Amino acid sequence: MLTSETRVDQASGLRQMVNPRPVRAVAVTGGKGGVGKTNVSVNLGVAAAEMGQKVMLLDADLGLANIDVVLGLHPKYDLSHVMRGECTLEEALVEGPSGLKVIPGASGVQALAELSPAEHAGLIRAFSEVAADTELLIVDTAAGISDTVLSFSRASHEIVVVVCDEPASITDAYAIIKLLNRDYGHQRFRVLANMVRSAQEGRDLYNKMCRVTDRYLDVTLSFMGAIPYDESLRKAVRAQRPVVQAFPRSRVAQVFRSLAKKIETWPQPSGANGQVQFFVERLIKYSNDYGEMVL
Repeated sequence: MLTSETRVDQASGLRQMVNPRPVRAVAVTGGKGGVGKTNVSVNLGVAAAEMGQKVMLLDADLGLANIDVVLGLHPKYDLSHVMRGECTLEEALVEGPSGLKVIPGASGVQALAELSPAEHAGLIRAFSEVAADTELLIVDTAAGISDTVLSFSRASHEIVVVVCDEPASITDAYAIIKLLNRDYGHQRFRVLANMVRSAQEGRDLYNKMCRVTDRYLDVTLSFMGAIPYDESLRKAVRAQRPVVQAFPRSRVAQVFRSLAKKIETWPQPSGANGQVQFFVERLIKYSNDYGEMVL
């Protein structure tokens, strides 16, 4: 009987099919719902695409997948169709603003843990086919701290924890950091304060997180930045447009552009670790570990 490790090893040879530039996979998470993860993911993606980066945005908020709604897109296919062999990943991709490529979310599909080695290889091959057109992969995770969220986060190179200045958000953000650290040894997290009234409030929120993690966990938190509360964002959501395009001169749009530039300075993954299909291999491995549906 083939183990999950054997399956991944067999599929790993497909990485040699292409030799793309390194792809940085960034998971956007936070635990609590309503902290703005999807808006962060969308606007960071569009801002990076405006800067000339080749960006792919994966809607991993299963069951409540809504990136297509936020952007006013109407996808014909989603990842479930790819996995059933009904279309290629390239056919499922939807082009958003500024050339942003969106992989629509899917729910109710077969668990990755139940796929055959050939189906694993097919999924990795699907990502291989579009790897040359990707430099930045942004993964918009679901709310909560389910195994699905943990799998996507563990498979990514960087984990951005979005937090708001309210007790439930801080508690849930700490919970996901604690799980990833204590159970899986992840030590580096980037904290992004959202919907704050000032830059100082964002820094204070980050310091509040640090005081708790420094006391109980062996982790390193980095302050990614602070996104101001801005009515322009609400108006953009209602118009089904990213705020960086709907209101390009707004404070919040300028902050998103600054954050997108900051991501470019983060360490680049190297070797096989920097290939987008390697992200998929890890995702398959971790989903087998958990035994839960991930895609």
